[in-house]
Amino acid sequence: MDVFKIISNQFWSTKIWLPPNTTWADIAPGSRPDVRHADYRDLIWPLPLAVVMLFLRYVVEKYWVAPIGKSLGIKSTRPKKATPNETLEKAYQKRNRLTHKMVAGLAKQNDMKERQIERWWRLRRAQDKPTTLVKFCENSWRCLYYLFSFVYGIIILSDKPWFWDIKHCWYGYPHQSISNDIWWYYMISMSFYWALTFSQFSDVKRKDFWQMFVHHAVTLLLMALSWVCNLHRVGSLVLVVHDCADIFLEAAKMTKYASYQKLCDTIFAIFTVIWIITRLGFYPRIIYSSSVEAPRILPMFPAYYIFNSLLIMLLLLHIAWTYLILQIAYNALKVGQMEKDIRSSSSEISESSENSKGQPESPARSKNINQNHKQEK
Repeated sequence: MDVFKIISNQFWSTKIWLPPNTTWADIAPGSRPDVRHADYRDLIWPLPLAVVMLFLRYVVEKYWVAPIGKSLGIKSTRPKKATPNETLEKAYQKRNRLTHKMVAGLAKQNDMKERQIERWWRLRRAQDKPTTLVKFCENSWRCLYYLFSFVYGIIILSDKPWFWDIKHCWYGYPHQSISNDIWWYYMISMSFYWALTFSQFSDVKRKDFWQMFVHHAVTLLLMALSWVCNLHRVGSLVLVVHDCADIFLEAAKMTKYASYQKLCDTIFAIFTVIWIITRLGFYPRIIYSSSVEAPRILPMFPAYYIFNSLLIMLLLLHIAWTYLILQIAYNALKVGQMEKDIRSSSSEISESSENSKGQPESPARSKNINQNHKQEK
C-alpha cells in the first residue's frame, strides 16, 4: 500500500496538474463558499449510467426503431447459411480472406471443386455480417443521442459567458463553479462514450475499429482530465462542437439503409458542410484559444500541455477524416453524373468508419463492386 500511495502521490502531484501555488485542497468541494468545484469522485457515476444507457438503447432499438425499420421494408433476414464443414470452418477462423492458394489447397483437402470452396466461403462470410435492420437500429440510436446531446448542450450553454467568448474559459481559473446542468452534461456524455466503448466489441465490426476505439479513449481521457482539473468550461465547448455533425452522419446512414438514396445524398452533403464548419472551423478556434489566449491569461503548468496535446490529437483525426469524407463526396458526385446511378446494396456497403466522431460510409462505390467480387474469389 505504501508503494501504491507513493506512486499515486507522484502521479497526482500538484506541480503537474494544477497552476503554480495551487493545491488539491484549494479546489476541493466546499473549499470556497462562493465556488462549487468539480468533485473527482463523481467520475464513477458514468459507469453505472453507461449500463443504464445500454439498457435504454436496447429498449429503444427493439420496441421503437426496429418496428419502424421493418415498416420501411428494411431487411431483417439473414442469408442462407453455409453447410457445416469442420475443416473449412477452422481455415475460416484462422483467416477469413480467401486466396487462390488457399482455394486450391482446401479443394484438394476436402475433395471439392474450387467453385464449391468459393461459394461456401461467400456464404460463411455473409453469416458474420449483420442484417441491414441491425445496422439501421444502431445508427438510429446514435442519431437520437447526438440530437438530444446537441440540443441540450446548446440550451444549457446559451447563457454561459464562455459560449460567446472563449477567453472566459480561462478567467478566474481554477476557481470556476460547476452548475447542475453542466454536471449532467458531463455525466451523460461520458456514460454514452463508455457505453460506446463497451458495445463496440459486439456492434457491427468496421474497418476503422481501432481508430474509433482510440477516439473514444481520447475523448474519455480528455473529459476526465478536464473534470479533475476543473477545465469543464472548455470541455463543454468541445462536446457541443462534436455532436452537431454526427446527427447528419447517422441520419445519412439511416436513409441509406432505408433505400432513400436521394435523401441520403442530400443529408450527406449537409453533413459534409457542417463537418467542415464545426471540425475545421469552430474546433480550431477552441484550440487557438487554449494554445494562444490561455497562456496570456494563466500561468502555465504541465497538465495544460497534456490537455492541449490531446485536443490537437483530435484535430489531427478530424483532418484525416475530412480528407476521406471529401473523397467520398467527390466519388458520389462523379457517380451522380452518370446516366445510370448504380449504387452498392446495403449489404455490401463498406463500413469503413463511423463517427461521433468518425467518417461516413460511402453512399456510392459501385464502380469497385465487380473488382471486389473478383478479389473474394
